[in-house]
Amino acid sequence: MTKEVKKKGIEIGAGIVLYLTVWAASVQTGLNRQEETTVFLLPYIVLALETYKSLFRQIIKLRFPDEDLLIVIATVGAFFVGRNKEAVAAMLFYQVGKMIEEISMSRTKKSIAEFIDIRPEYANLKTGGMEEIVLPQDLKTGQTIILRPGGRIPVDAEVTAGTGTVDTKAITGEAEPKVVGPGDRIYSGCINLSGVLEAKVIRLYKDSTAEKVIELVERANEKKSDSLHFADRFTRYYTPIVILIAFVTILVLPMMFTGEREEWIYRGLIILVAACPCGLMVSIPMAFLGGIGSASKYGVLFKGSAFLEDLTKVDTFVFDKTGTLTEGVFHVQKIVPSQMTEEELLEKAVLGEAYSMHPIAVSLREAYGKTIDRARVKGISDFPGYGLRAVVDGKEVYIGNSRLMKKRGLFYQPVTEVGSAVHVAVDGKYAGYILISDAIREDTEKLMKWLHRRGLSTVMLTGDNERVAEAVAKQLGIESVYAELMPEDKVEQIEDFMESRMEDEKVAFIGDGINDAPVLARADIGIAMGGLGADAALEAADIILMEDEPSRIISAIRIARATLRSVKQNMIFAIGMKVILIALAFAGYVTMQNAIIADMAVMLINIMNSFWMMKYPE
Repeated sequence: MTKEVKKKGIEIGAGIVLYLTVWAASVQTGLNRQEETTVFLLPYIVLALETYKSLFRQIIKLRFPDEDLLIVIATVGAFFVGRNKEAVAAMLFYQVGKMIEEISMSRTKKSIAEFIDIRPEYANLKTGGMEEIVLPQDLKTGQTIILRPGGRIPVDAEVTAGTGTVDTKAITGEAEPKVVGPGDRIYSGCINLSGVLEAKVIRLYKDSTAEKVIELVERANEKKSDSLHFADRFTRYYTPIVILIAFVTILVLPMMFTGEREEWIYRGLIILVAACPCGLMVSIPMAFLGGIGSASKYGVLFKGSAFLEDLTKVDTFVFDKTGTLTEGVFHVQKIVPSQMTEEELLEKAVLGEAYSMHPIAVSLREAYGKTIDRARVKGISDFPGYGLRAVVDGKEVYIGNSRLMKKRGLFYQPVTEVGSAVHVAVDGKYAGYILISDAIREDTEKLMKWLHRRGLSTVMLTGDNERVAEAVAKQLGIESVYAELMPEDKVEQIEDFMESRMEDEKVAFIGDGINDAPVLARADIGIAMGGLGADAALEAADIILMEDEPSRIISAIRIARATLRSVKQNMIFAIGMKVILIALAFAGYVTMQNAIIADMAVMLINIMNSFWMMKYPE
């Protein structure tokens, strides 16, 4: 229980005791109207003090008052017409409603906090031959830590000794434990299930994955959705309109209809109480918090409720190919030399790519399988989107795609087979090509079928050659393909899609979050896949899938749609009930207590609807 809830509970408890005591005393002593008003002011002040403080703060900050103004005018007016008991009862029920609101919000936030309760408490630092327990914040890069079974990984690290299994569910949502060994990266917040591991710290605690994930989820509701902005705007206009209706009822209607003036004043005051939009104001942010919390369980991070709502409006999903639709793990399929042996061609390519961490370079080194003598390599020049130039054993070597060969005016052999051809030229003469291929991710086809069944458009953007792109697109059923694009071409293409869309439609781009940062940032919604440990993904994307599983987009869309469905239901129900209550109050069919109890019921129903969405998002 939070401090605010405890404080509110004490105020309500004291108010109830005073209210019952004063009521009993007024019945026994037979007080007159003025005396009764005076004694009932005591429990009223205890119950209403915080509401008056809140209202005063809003006025000081020049903010338009919210529902606090409605209840204050209504209860003060009730005292003036001698409805003392009802004035105190209305404020009492209003404060109970506020406490329910506070309890519900705190429980929602607590549930989300439990989903992301992945902060490690300590770390075992290895110094010499000894172990020392330290705070994760005190670890420095390069230090060695010991990870024992059952312990939470304190910072992002690389395993240097030992093998074991790691539970990554808290970060990625993946239920299957991951087997790790020397050379594997492990991430803070995950749990070592078995085996004693030694690992080298590669990131400080403040930069580690767990800390970034927690920060993203905690700040997610800062970026408001259209629905939240609507609720704010609704209250801004709704409150003065309701006050106007109440004052017309109080001042004008007594002159038009017969009846006691005090009765019309009382009806006007009930309208103010009935109009309090508590149920609307609490249920909408709760639903979005619930959606964001549910998504985090599935390893999907929304960086704001605005992106959760925008995802439901996406009509076109644009995919990067390499590392997104495909695994991004290349394997050498064929070596076709010209005027040299296969071994010599592969060696030239490997030496030229000796300092590159591109997936193609990694696959070449994997096929080479020998120690690389980097001293044989000098003068490396990189040409993004084309390839590179290097001096190997004193000879000028160009390694890259067909565009690089054309750009340098070099002869090359066209390749018709499916795959990515790495062409090599030595001292201006064509030396051959190495064919490399990439495998399509297992669950990509599932995602594409799901999107197509719902009539959503799919597009592929890739820097790969058209032949390979068309083959992948055909296998997955992707409707449009744009191949051989430079990074800047992808941005231009996304902008073209966004300009040609309908007004309410959005364009989403899905990339691997490392080399697609500009496109992720430019699209209406950027979805970074495999964002685990990728700084570019965390910075540029709006939605982050913490594992390399495209099908998690299905969960993200379902949760977003369920959240919006819950929000709309809450809005329609809350506003509809307000209209009915105001009409009944105008006709004199409800009392002040009835009105506030009905508002509490509306709020409770909306809260339960939001909780249901959080527990059963799909």
